[in-house]
Amino acid sequence: LTPEAVAQQQAEDSLYIVNEFARQFYQDQLFETDMGKSVGLSYFKGRGFREDTIRKFGLGFAPNEQDAFVKKATQTGYKLDFLKKLGLASQYDKDFFRNRVMFTIHNLSGKPIAFAGRIMEKNAKAPKYINSPETEIYVKNKNLYGAFFAKTAIRKADECILVEGYTDVISLHQAGIENVVASSGTSLTDGQIALIKRFTPNIK
Repeated sequence: LTPEAVAQQQAEDSLYIVNEFARQFYQDQLFETDMGKSVGLSYFKGRGFREDTIRKFGLGFAPNEQDAFVKKATQTGYKLDFLKKLGLASQYDKDFFRNRVMFTIHNLSGKPIAFAGRIMEKNAKAPKYINSPETEIYVKNKNLYGAFFAKTAIRKADECILVEGYTDVISLHQAGIENVVASSGTSLTDGQIALIKRFTPNIK
């Protein structure tokens, strides 16, 4: 590898590491804080999700504080520049995701590449879902939610079931239907079709 390629690989590895830290932070908030349990966990359990399913998919909760995550991450030694690049911190050094249940988006290797947060406030003016920005490790139109968990089942069934949202994927997986992915509310792209075709030509 050239020095440039090595540097790029190291930069990408750093982004995965920071996202993994964020995934763990949001999951800890969900299971170990009063707010996480009363707001986030009750929402997921209300959707019928078991604890093992919640942990498997990397679900979590972002607290309603200005900089809870940023403080924890920077105190642990992570660079603010990486937090901003990944969309975990705003341009004002505050938490981007606040008072939202969190969905981790994985690549085909199972590494966390992005997040989606669903707002918990009713009648809020903010959008229902907000997502991580595109980065070196996350290109939205080339990824499908749940693909990492579905790829083996898609090959086995020689069929991919396409649904709309995150909770649709999780509910079907928990019910034993695992050859399922979601386009996350966007229309299907050429990149996403190419991803499915790596495992099957059949989309339902």
